[in-house]
Amino acid sequence: MTQSNSHFFNPNDYYGLHPSTLKDHYQNLDHQGRPIAPFSLLVPVPDDFKSPILDDSVSSGRRQSVQRIFQRVERKQFLAKKHFIEFLYQKYHRNCKFKTLSNYCATVIAFLCFVEQSGKRQLDQLCKQDLEAFIECEQDRGLKPATLRLRLVCIHSFLQYLLDAEKISPKVLQRKIRIKLPRALPRAMDPIDVKSLLAIVHDVRDRAIILVMLRTGLRIGELLELKVSDVQLAERKLLIYEGEKNHIGRVVCLSADAHEALQQWLFISDPNIKIVFYSRRRRPMAYTTARAMFIQYLEKANLAHKRYTLHSLRHTFATELLNAGMRLECLQQLLGHSSLEMTLRYARLSDKTRENEYFKAMAIIEGEKNNEPERLDN
Repeated sequence: MTQSNSHFFNPNDYYGLHPSTLKDHYQNLDHQGRPIAPFSLLVPVPDDFKSPILDDSVSSGRRQSVQRIFQRVERKQFLAKKHFIEFLYQKYHRNCKFKTLSNYCATVIAFLCFVEQSGKRQLDQLCKQDLEAFIECEQDRGLKPATLRLRLVCIHSFLQYLLDAEKISPKVLQRKIRIKLPRALPRAMDPIDVKSLLAIVHDVRDRAIILVMLRTGLRIGELLELKVSDVQLAERKLLIYEGEKNHIGRVVCLSADAHEALQQWLFISDPNIKIVFYSRRRRPMAYTTARAMFIQYLEKANLAHKRYTLHSLRHTFATELLNAGMRLECLQQLLGHSSLEMTLRYARLSDKTRENEYFKAMAIIEGEKNNEPERLDN
């Protein structure tokens, strides 16, 4: 690793290293490249701090996207800007994805601007009531509980960073605010709707996309990042080296119809493109493109009013496997869930044992009612 000529820590020296390697360097270097105790990274950002100029040799969309985030932060003026840049910097080096960094950026900056507008100019003036007032303001705007919970997670993470740096009072994070989320059922597709949808999808690429998601339970982000080298057609497997949410790799299997559809697409696809699914312009397909394609087919199949999404294909995959008798532990591995609690949501949707017990009991109750002797009126 080359040392930077700059007086301060240079991100280019660390970009592209494996997260485990980065962790070792974090435990041994401070922002000036000097040996330090583990996790003692909390030093003030210098006045002339600039966002990292990432290595141009890394031909990755992530490099450019992350660079834009730092440039966006630089253009803004808000309370504790230096500390937030350092916080964002740390999250970046811990291998947080672009979407996560973007969420931190939007949420924390909005919170800090809200605090500043209330008349506070110093971090030591921050109190728990400021966070409560911000969340109440967001609720008044009509944000959904899931969105509020995500915002709280982002703000709590930044406040914990400030607390470790002894910039705020510990009372700010005492008895954290909790947002109770509704435990809604997963929105799976009706089997008849699945047949109607597949009946009108004739494009080779689009049919492969829908069938692979429907039969493997892949998230759309995982599907769009899938490389040709990750496909094992002979073994009818797909290798997901890093899950989209928990960063845990897994192997998923291909059903007969999904295998056939994917094989047909790979046969006619451009062999010079490394990713499996790409746009008509031979570029990486964006989520908005895939979503527009799916909505178009829903409208064509007269299913648009049912509000199905691409993620409904994943819900349908899980529900159908549980109905077919698959054990929860196996389904958890296929879905890439970190905990069994996440997979249990589908058991509430497709518990055939509960349904059988219910109808069995109702048959007895209804039979008793029908066999009751007629009562004579007095």
